[in-house]
Amino acid sequence: MPRMSKKRKLEWSLFLNERGRITCNDLCRKCFYDCKQSYLAILIECPRYLSKRSSVAVQLKAR
Repeated sequence: MPRMSKKRKLEWSLFLNERGRITCNDLCRKCFYDCKQSYLAILIECPRYLSKRSSVAVQLKAR
């Protein structure tokens, strides 16, 4: 695997794990959209992600 340039490391610094590899959030890893979020993010705010426990999902299920 080729090494990253300094410019690319700065661009991807939020996504780099301790081994220097680009890592996305667990929920974003399986998503096929290209709006990936960092593995460091605790709260995920994605317009395409709908949790089963969210109030919007409960309202949609009740209909």
